[in-house]
Amino acid sequence: MPQTSKVNSSAAGGPGQVSAPDHGEPPPPQAEPRDLASGDGGVGVDEDQGDLQINKSPSDPKKYRYIELTNGLRVLLISDFSGADGKDACREEEEEDGASGGGEEAEEEGDSGEGTEEEDEDAEEEHDSDFEELDEEQEGKQKKGSSEKQSAAALCISVGSFSDPEDLPGLAHFLEHMVFMGSEKYPAENGFDAFLKKHGGSDNASTDCERTIFQFDVQRKYFREALDRWAQFFICPLMIEDAIDREVEAVDSEYQLARPSDSHRKEMLFGSLARPKHPMGKFCWGNAQTLKHEPREKQINTYQRLRDFWKRYYSAHYMTLTVQSKETLNTLEEWVREVFSKVPNNAQPRPDFSDLQDPFDTPTFNKLYRIVPVRKVHALTVTWALPPQGKQYRVKPLHYISWLIGHEGAGSILSLLRKKCWALALFGGNSETGFDQNTTYSIFSISITLTDEGFQNFHQYMKMLQTLGPQQRIYEEIQKIEANEFHYQEQTDPIEYVENICENMQLFPKEDFLTGDQLMFEYNPEVISLALALLTPERANLLLLSPEHEGHCAHKEKWFGTNYSIEDLPEEWAQRWAGDFDLNPDLHLPAENKFIATDFTLKPSDCPDTEVPVRIVNNERGCLWFKKDNKFKIPKGVCRSFLNGYVLCPCSLVLFDVFVNILAHNLAEPAYEADVAQLEYKLIAGEHGLVIRVKGFNHKLPLLLNLIVDHLADFTAEPGVFNMFAEQLKKTYFNILIKPERLGKDVRLLILEHCRWSVIQKYQAIMKGLTVDDLMTFVSGLKAQLYTEGLVQGNFTSTESMKFLQYFIDKLQFKRLSVEVPVLFRVVELPQKPHLCKVKSLNKGDANSEVTVYYQVPNVHPTFMLTDFNSDLVSISYQVYPTCRNTSGVLGFSITVETQATKFNTDYVENKIEEFLVSFGEKMTNLTDEAFKTQVTALIKLKECEDTHLGEEVDRNWFEVVTQQYVFDRLNREIEALKLITKAELVSWFMEHRDTTSKKLSVHVVGFGEEENDQAGQALKTSSYGEVSKLTFLPASPMLADATLINDIRAFTSSLTLYPYHKILK
Repeated sequence: MPQTSKVNSSAAGGPGQVSAPDHGEPPPPQAEPRDLASGDGGVGVDEDQGDLQINKSPSDPKKYRYIELTNGLRVLLISDFSGADGKDACREEEEEDGASGGGEEAEEEGDSGEGTEEEDEDAEEEHDSDFEELDEEQEGKQKKGSSEKQSAAALCISVGSFSDPEDLPGLAHFLEHMVFMGSEKYPAENGFDAFLKKHGGSDNASTDCERTIFQFDVQRKYFREALDRWAQFFICPLMIEDAIDREVEAVDSEYQLARPSDSHRKEMLFGSLARPKHPMGKFCWGNAQTLKHEPREKQINTYQRLRDFWKRYYSAHYMTLTVQSKETLNTLEEWVREVFSKVPNNAQPRPDFSDLQDPFDTPTFNKLYRIVPVRKVHALTVTWALPPQGKQYRVKPLHYISWLIGHEGAGSILSLLRKKCWALALFGGNSETGFDQNTTYSIFSISITLTDEGFQNFHQYMKMLQTLGPQQRIYEEIQKIEANEFHYQEQTDPIEYVENICENMQLFPKEDFLTGDQLMFEYNPEVISLALALLTPERANLLLLSPEHEGHCAHKEKWFGTNYSIEDLPEEWAQRWAGDFDLNPDLHLPAENKFIATDFTLKPSDCPDTEVPVRIVNNERGCLWFKKDNKFKIPKGVCRSFLNGYVLCPCSLVLFDVFVNILAHNLAEPAYEADVAQLEYKLIAGEHGLVIRVKGFNHKLPLLLNLIVDHLADFTAEPGVFNMFAEQLKKTYFNILIKPERLGKDVRLLILEHCRWSVIQKYQAIMKGLTVDDLMTFVSGLKAQLYTEGLVQGNFTSTESMKFLQYFIDKLQFKRLSVEVPVLFRVVELPQKPHLCKVKSLNKGDANSEVTVYYQVPNVHPTFMLTDFNSDLVSISYQVYPTCRNTSGVLGFSITVETQATKFNTDYVENKIEEFLVSFGEKMTNLTDEAFKTQVTALIKLKECEDTHLGEEVDRNWFEVVTQQYVFDRLNREIEALKLITKAELVSWFMEHRDTTSKKLSVHVVGFGEEENDQAGQALKTSSYGEVSKLTFLPASPMLADATLINDIRAFTSSLTLYPYHKILK
């Protein structure tokens, strides 16, 4: 598939409150929407005029104004009055001032941003969970209700790691961390984070090659104060000298967590191929070595250099700011001018690297690099470094080329390779991150699993594209698809939106702030041809990843330790490409896309409108829930189906995974046109059945759903395809298990959930060998008896929706289940004393460890949120996660800490967690009533925060359907419970579950390092690809002498009482 940009096409823009025109007219293909940026807000144009020059979507009700402050800081103000209640600003303010104080994955937006092979595999990992979208961490996904959105701001500075000094690698990244360490006006070291958490907010920051971005969101009532606190980091940060060592450890932990990532390892190796002194060769991450140890040895004052770097580069005229809130534009402008006019302007020229062109025009670039990956993966990445393409954003030549190369329909290179079982997936293009695109070059890369024969066909397709040249029909088809999506775009979370727009302000002129990264404006065959002509073998770099390279790679990359070898490219490859040859007749350009929507009419309701889904079909073979959308008012729909059937053992689960992978493989070509036409689908193999999700423009969505059901009914599997996916699943399971966080989750749920089969058991089953006959027997049995449950929302009528379920029943011809199949596991009741399961990481040589301390409790108070981390916890880990867990209906809470065995052992980390919980209990006891009320109000506001797009509402309702709980007003019930809770109740509850009789389970995944008594290099005396088919249980140290060790999970759980099937209905 083509790589998509850093933000998907639906990421910008407005909610459906002020809808697109209610008729069937599609937008014009050129789609340069010069809609009045003032919008239709409730404030008079004279007093709150928007900027008429900013192009925006007709579906976007927000108002925009661009201003430039006297210090040169450029600002986009966004006034958003598109809340569900439609009240005007004044009344909303009065009501707020008088108030009393008061599913796991988000809906995917198409393909992954960078489209790497590693990310694609991460998506496959969903198969190991009981519906990943219904995982325990539901608390973060059920916060949307019916009140106003968060207010948000983001600031982008045109400086990044390219500006790092040679003697302090990673300084730009380090400064991004350090500016948050208090300010002269607000000196508390973590005061801003504490303020945000107190008022339901969040913040983040990131450093790229040439830009650094900061963003936050908070309840609207506290936005003005939050802006002032945040702005001080750019006006007068303290950057406390005493905090340097602590924050260096946070940067180092971030680096250590990234080291096992093959995509990061490839980037570091690739950057090292640049010309000497080019900034691509810099170590952008920074770690303890570059920021603490080496500076001390060289007597470099890191603290002073930080301040110097801030003064030189954190200048107002390098900055762009985006703010969004439910305020008038005039109010926002007044706030911004008051607060941000004080940001200093040093009058120095902004960093400019545009003179450093052709950084990879070196002898070392045009080579074949064989790499030993961390994961088990066989992948080839072919990369070209082109002149910077940012100024060609109106044509987007690389997007056009990647669309064709990444195409998966008939005539595509991937279609041919899949038929011959030479490839599983292909990703092509430019991700528009700073690594892929900056002022010195633009990357075009293709990642694919290939044999030598596959590579020859890849050459043929590239040659065909160059020979045929740009095709206006295809360009205009892509243009039309993206124009449709932009015209009827859904809103995204404000914090994501402002982050994207503030970066766009660095890249595009004012009129294209909202459209520059989304639309294809003009067809220019000359520009496209120039880019195509550069994609030749003598300009290509090849990175070939394979475990088979282990022991044959003499070179090691300095920072991530990647082992690699270097070879000249085989001469015959270049000769094949350069010579004349007959093109493979199976390769051709895509035909006209029949899935592009043309009817955008908003349909009238054919049944009474309701606030929640209602059951419109209910019989022995299935039921269907339906809700007509009258809130977002866009011509899109969502349909989700759950086919509940018998999946009884590890072999069945493995065959289920193979089945879903082959089903997706069989659909890849016929459904790809739907995919590129913004009709998305996903198939998920859960523990209890198959989930099918489709969404997109409702006009052609039924065609896609029927196509999926047809392929499900007529499922076939060729032996070669079966073998290909069986081999791939072995790698997938292996790659899951070598990640500490995935192994920790696998162990924890294996202990807690009765009859759950672990990924290790699935790995064992697939290694024993399965056949295509086993698969077809399994599929026949699965399809014979089913119960299907569905949810339809959006621009559909109830009559249409009933036809969807009936098509399943008619086409699959399944019988009803003879006995009810549960949709959740039964959960063991933990003994009333601490237990510890401590296992060694399965990734040999990886220093990363993970500790999860989990408390099982009968009822979790909805106010229980562990957010007040003390410095002891933060000092031992960059990653600390408090979680309220819902494990198949049984509640609990946990803290997870990720650390490194080179710094701390896991028993020490657990003791620190316990110290924190003691401290937390004391702090909670000493809370004033007013402070407690503020915390409760913040949580209420978070739960009241309105849905930003249809997908969020669907996620929440789908959780109720697929768990068969059907409490669609769960958020409102939780809010009412929160209003009644007292501090005394909460403190009593917490102390009760923290005493000596608490049901506590600790799971440690122990990395490799000296703190765990591993000798340097000891783990790598044999192959780095260790045995993952069994766990190595470790003893506890005297520090955890009170814990009972679990060395045999089945033996431990077999004696425990099981909770009944548990649904939280009130």
